[in-house]
Amino acid sequence: MSLSFDVESDAPPYLNTLRGVDEGLPRLLELLDELRVRATFFFDAKVAEERERLVKEVVDRGHELGSHGYGHVRLDNISREEALSLIDKSLRTLRRFSEVVSFRAPNLKLPRPLLKDLVTLGVEVDSSVASYKPPFVRHPSCYGGLLRVPVSVTSSALRVPRSHELLRLTLRSNYIVLFAHPWEFVKLRHWRPDIWLWTGPGLYLKLKNIVKAYVERGYDVITLREARGLVIRCGDGET
Repeated sequence: MSLSFDVESDAPPYLNTLRGVDEGLPRLLELLDELRVRATFFFDAKVAEERERLVKEVVDRGHELGSHGYGHVRLDNISREEALSLIDKSLRTLRRFSEVVSFRAPNLKLPRPLLKDLVTLGVEVDSSVASYKPPFVRHPSCYGGLLRVPVSVTSSALRVPRSHELLRLTLRSNYIVLFAHPWEFVKLRHWRPDIWLWTGPGLYLKLKNIVKAYVERGYDVITLREARGLVIRCGDGET
């Protein structure tokens, strides 16, 4: 299984604060140290520019650094040229801190023509698809040497009461990808229930229980970069 976190402003585009980054991320790193597991952190490169110290801390603690675009701009709402420019900018920004080979598009929306561009830019793993969103991709696949890894469940599923038991009953794949946002670990206020419901510090314990439950079942926790070659091997000619 893989743990991944999209490091962005609080619930974009509805809020533009960084409480999740400033308050949630440091405690999240402490929890992962306690669990002795490494995760993949997909940084919005604009946030990375504003919080360089935290990017360095993520890398120094042995986690994988991935790209979550620049400014959390949805790539399906702009031209291919504009999208490519933002992806390239994000990669150049983040590669100042560490090697970056994994990508996740904002809102999990990546137009298919951009897959070829990701390969050209040196991306090896894309996690911009989900089993619960069209086209409902449920298993890892290859595209021209690029490993495509779907997210297994929406991040809000991690927040529900007794989430570790719910996921144990519903997620039975050999390889599971969970994701969350640092802002979900702080208590936000907003009129949309899907933003604030069950957010807050209680999510740390829920995540801890989820990881422990899967480790006890024999799952190894790996980064998305490590999944390439362990979960599935992608050759240059595969689509």
